[in-house]
Order: sequence, then structure tokens, then C-alpha cells
Amino acid sequence: MTSQDNMPMTRAEKRQARRIRRFDNPWLNPKLIWGAALLLAIIAIGLMGRLLWNLDLVFTGSTPLKLPPVGFENLRGQAGQWANPIGTDGGGRDMLALIIIGAPNTLFVGLLASLIGMSIGIFLGFSAGFLGGRIDDTIRVSADVMITIPPLLILVVFQSAFGDVTLTMMAILIAGFVWQSPTRLIRAQVLSMKQSGYVQMAQLSGASTSHIMFREMLPNLIPYLFGSFIASVTTSIVTAVGLEVLGLGPQRIPTLGRTIYEAINAGALIQNLWWWWGIPTLLLGVMFIGLLLINLGLDEVSNPRLRKLS
Repeated sequence: MTSQDNMPMTRAEKRQARRIRRFDNPWLNPKLIWGAALLLAIIAIGLMGRLLWNLDLVFTGSTPLKLPPVGFENLRGQAGQWANPIGTDGGGRDMLALIIIGAPNTLFVGLLASLIGMSIGIFLGFSAGFLGGRIDDTIRVSADVMITIPPLLILVVFQSAFGDVTLTMMAILIAGFVWQSPTRLIRAQVLSMKQSGYVQMAQLSGASTSHIMFREMLPNLIPYLFGSFIASVTTSIVTAVGLEVLGLGPQRIPTLGRTIYEAINAGALIQNLWWWWGIPTLLLGVMFIGLLLINLGLDEVSNPRLRKLS
């Protein structure tokens, strides 16, 4: 061992070594880590807040009306107080309690709708791409027809007719309109993978169709499926918030979209109650940025050409 081997690494060499490690392990890329951190922070707000904050303040009339966040004053000259650190709404509900309950609820709807939609998309996409024939034609045509139907319009009509729904029912309804895109994309991937050597070897060895699809081919699509899942979560949240801002969706369960609807409906913009609609909107922005960063990070995982050493 030479004396040069014992010399400490310079700062530039350490940075280069970290870049090489990130290139060798693409799951450690900064976009993916920061995006996951933002979403985990929102989940932590819901989990820790339930332990550290009085959630009874979410009920109407439990706090003074229209108090601003700490450090601000409202139009009546009232200053914020630490008992309600980010203010109260026009119904006397604590904004922090609303956020603690509403932010995870909004994320829950997006995740559940995407999970159901992706599960349907994976099954139909693999069936269409691998089995082909009439099964492929039926699934492809069904997806093409469904993708042309505006989901928000159908959901507005449905919820207007059936009234109040639960978070789970809302997620199931949205899932009925987010399976088409994953189905089409997975089908295209399976069609190209079906000609791979390892798939043909598995067929020659007598492996069952389900084994080839879900044990041989599916693991190779995991980064791609994660990316499609995150995109589906974003679509589901946007759809859910769109319904809630129109006054539909769950009526008695706090969500970010429902809070924004109530703020607009009560004239919060005119009364300069910016915290009533601004804080939920900011959290939605953080949620979408986190999902975008995760999607970009997963693109680097699945596509080595997007990674950089420099």
C-alpha cells in the first residue's frame, strides 16, 4: 500500500464519490428522497397532530371566529393567539385541527383511488398485452372508450344524485376513471417484453401464464409501475379536490378541498381571511411538489440515461 492510499480524500473527491454511489444505487437520488420527505411530513402532521393537539377544536363553534395566525391581525384588529396558532375559520373551527385531519384525508383518497386503479390497470394491461387476441381487443377498446369520457362530469352527476359519500366511496368512484391510462401503458410495455429471451425460455420450460406475467415480467416493471402509480395519485387528488371545491364529496369529513370550498363559499377572499383558504392551498402545493419530485426520481431509477455523474 502506497502513502497515497492513506491520504484523506479532498472535498471534491468526496462529492464525486457520493455521485458515483448515487449512480450505482439510483434509489438514493435527491429528487426521490426530497419528494418522499415532503409526503412523509404531511403524514407525520396527521399522526403526531392527533397525539399533540386537541382535535375537538375541529367542531363548529369550538373557538373564536376568524382569528388570524400568530403574528398577524384581521380586519377587526384582532391578533392571533397561541391557542390557535394558524388561525380559525368563519365557523369557529381551529385551522390546525382542520389541517391535521384534512391533509391526510386528502392524501388517503388519492392513494386509495390510485391503488385500486393501478391494480385494475396491472391485471388488464398484462392480460391484454400477453394473451392478445379478443381479450386484447376488448380491453383496448374499453380503455380507449373510457378515456374519452370526462370523469369530473360523471362524478359530479353521480354525487349530485346520491348525495353525501364517504372517503372510501369517493376513492372507489375516482378509481373507476384512473385505470385506463395504466392499462394502456402497461399493455405497451408487456407487448415489447413478450419477445424477450427470458420470457420465451419460461414459456418453453412450461411455466404457467400467471407465473410468467406476475413472477417473471412484473418485477422488471416495478420502477415503471411506481412512476405510473405516483402520476395516478396526482390525478386522483386533483379530481377529488375538484369535486370538493364544487361542494361535492364528503360533507362532514374535513379535507383540504372541502376547507377551500367552505372558505370561498363564506367569502373569505373578500374578508381577507387568507389563512382559511391559503394554508390548505399551500399544503396541496407541497403535496403536488412531493409527488412530482418522486415521479422525476423514479424516472431516473427506470431510465439510466437520465442519471448524471457530474
